[in-house]
Amino acid sequence: MIDPARLRDALTGARELIADAAPRSGRDADDVEVVLAGKYIPAEESEALVDAGVRVVGENRLQDLEAKAAILGDRVVFDFIGHLQRRKVRRVLPLVRLIHSVDSVSLAQEIAERATEPVRCLVQVNTSGEATKGGVPVDALDTFVDEVSGYPTIVIGGLMTLPPKVESAGDARPYFSLLRELRDQFAEKWSGRHDFRDLSMGTSQDFAVAVEEGATRVRIGRAMIDQAQVS
Repeated sequence: MIDPARLRDALTGARELIADAAPRSGRDADDVEVVLAGKYIPAEESEALVDAGVRVVGENRLQDLEAKAAILGDRVVFDFIGHLQRRKVRRVLPLVRLIHSVDSVSLAQEIAERATEPVRCLVQVNTSGEATKGGVPVDALDTFVDEVSGYPTIVIGGLMTLPPKVESAGDARPYFSLLRELRDQFAEKWSGRHDFRDLSMGTSQDFAVAVEEGATRVRIGRAMIDQAQVS
């Protein structure tokens, strides 16, 4: 069971680490948002998120998103952070502020066709080149953005990545640095059409490094929930 007070303390600890790391990239802690990965929290315990002061919840699965949205309503903001299947777009769109994981033109097309107003999305980039990783390959990103830009209701708000498993947090730095460099290049090229403000990168084990490299949204879950559990 989740203890809201313990979860609040865990969030405070994470934000303190962010406050320490953010100046190393020339920013303030307020420039970085914590997205709590909701997959570690059962819907029946989701009230604890509100009690703990959680503001943004990132869900990986439609059924979890719908269950928690039914309970929490607009008391928190929901993002979709997992792999999104095209057939689920219609149900996901009304519930979320941001989709972190657009990784194919066909998914972007489905979002565009279902959207009733401009939808701000992040493009998932495979910065490691691993065949088992999702995301648009780095060398295909330029073509991808060109194609997606043909859908007027899609606004690319930035990039997201999942680095490979590494032995230490610092080993993930090159993948975060690469994503930041790509974001800067595309922000300049597409100024006026897309905003490319966000970098969604960093999870429980490496979010401080991600913040040092420019992350604007960090997806933290397991570490904080582990700290918040009571028997």
